[in-house]
Amino acid sequence: MDKIRTGALSGKIRWWTVAALITPMVISCAGVDPRDVDVELEQSAPVVKITSYSEALSDLGTMSSVFDTGMVKIQCNDITDNTGTAMTTGGEIQRNITEIMKSTLNSIGGNVVFIEYDPGFIQNQMVTGYSNFEDKLIPDVVITGGITEFDRGLETRGDGVDVGAQATVSGLKSWVPSNEVGVNYGNAGKTGKARITLDFNMKDFRTLAGIAKMTTTNSMEVHKATQQKELGITIFGPTFGLKGSVKKVQGRHEAVRLLVQMSMIQMVGEYLNIPYWRLLGDDTLPDPVVMDSMVKIYYTMSPAARVSAIQQWLYVSGYDIRLTGALDAQTEAALIKFAPDYQVGSGKISENLFTDIYINMPFDAAAAGRRAALNNILYQQAAGQAQPAVEQAAAQQVAPSSPETAYEEPTAVEPAAAADQTEPAAQQKPAKKGKALKNNGFGRMLDDSEW
Repeated sequence: MDKIRTGALSGKIRWWTVAALITPMVISCAGVDPRDVDVELEQSAPVVKITSYSEALSDLGTMSSVFDTGMVKIQCNDITDNTGTAMTTGGEIQRNITEIMKSTLNSIGGNVVFIEYDPGFIQNQMVTGYSNFEDKLIPDVVITGGITEFDRGLETRGDGVDVGAQATVSGLKSWVPSNEVGVNYGNAGKTGKARITLDFNMKDFRTLAGIAKMTTTNSMEVHKATQQKELGITIFGPTFGLKGSVKKVQGRHEAVRLLVQMSMIQMVGEYLNIPYWRLLGDDTLPDPVVMDSMVKIYYTMSPAARVSAIQQWLYVSGYDIRLTGALDAQTEAALIKFAPDYQVGSGKISENLFTDIYINMPFDAAAAGRRAALNNILYQQAAGQAQPAVEQAAAQQVAPSSPETAYEEPTAVEPAAAADQTEPAAQQKPAKKGKALKNNGFGRMLDDSEW
C-alpha cells in the first residue's frame, strides 16, 4: 500500500512539475499580467506625397518646352463623384476631386499654365478694389469630368486550410485531467476587388465646343484582403496556442489620384501633340491620336518644310548641323546615324522617318538648352529677314511662337552661333493681342478648319 501511495505521489509531483513549466510559457505568451495590457502606436512624420506619376508630370512640362509646343492655358471645372456612392459608402471615395486636379495640372510646368476657376474669389477681389480683369489670363481650353464608375464587390473569393490531429495516451493515472493530446492549424483568407473609372473631356474656351478626340476614360481595379491563422495545442486537457489576423485595403483615394494624374498626362500630351507615352513606361503603346496627327502634318507640309523641320529636331537631339533647309551632306550624315537604313541621295524624307525623329527627341536638360539656343537663332533670323537694314524696325517685329513658323524660306544659320546672341528667347516680344501666331500644327491639335 505504501508503495502505491508513493507511486501516486511521485506521479503527481511529475505532473505538477510539467504544469509548473508550461504555465510560465503560457503566461509569457499572454503578456504576463492581463491587467497591464497596452498597445504602442507608430509615430510618423509628414512626408511629401509622391506617386508613380509625380516624375512623369514634371517630365511632361520639360517635354512641352523641348518640343516647343507654345503656351497652353488650362482651366478645369469642379470635378466630382457622379456616381453618388461617395455619400452612401461613408466616404470610401472622394466627393470632390477638384483640388487633386488643380495640384496635378499645376505640377506640370513648362508650357502648361493652370488657371483656377473661382468666380467668387475674383468677384470679392473686385469688390475690395484689389484686382480687376486687366492682367488676367484667358484660358485656351477647359477640362470637365468626374468619377463615373465605382463598382464595389466585383469579385469576392475565400480560401482556407484547417488541419487537426488528436491521439489518446493510455496508461495515465486517474488524476490526469485528460488522456488526449492534439494539434490544430487553421489558415483562412478572403479577397475582393472593386473598379473605379474617371472620364474627362476637353472643350475650347472660346466656343465651349468639345475638341475632337480630346477625351480620356481610364479605370483602375482596387483590392482588399483578409488573412487569419491559428495554431492550437492540447496536452492532457489544457489547450494553448497562437492566433493572428490581418486586413489590408488598397487606398481608394490614392487610386483616384493616380487616375487623375494619368488622365492629365494623356489628355495634355494629346492636345500638345507630343509623345507623352514615353513617360508612362517602356510597355506603353504610342497614342494613335498623336501618331495620326503627325501623319496628317507630314502630308500637309512641303518637302522643303519637312527638311527644315527635321534639321531642327536633329539639332535638338544633339546633332550639330546647319539649318540650311536642304538635304546636304551634313544633314544626311546625321540621318544615317539616326536611321542606318536611310537611303543617301534619295532626296526624300519618308513618313516613318519624319515621325520617328519627332517622337524620339530627348527631353532632358541638354535638349532643353539646345531648344532655347535654337529658338534664339530663329528669332534673330526672323528679325533679320524682316528689316535687315534697320535694327529698330527689326526689334519691333513680332517674334515667332515656335521654330516651325520659319519653314517657308529657311536660311543657313550656324546653331553654334547661339552662344553669341545677346537677346534670350525669354525676352522676345509677345504676339499682338487678339491674333495668335500659328505653328503649322506642332504644339497643339488643330481642328479641320485650321489645316
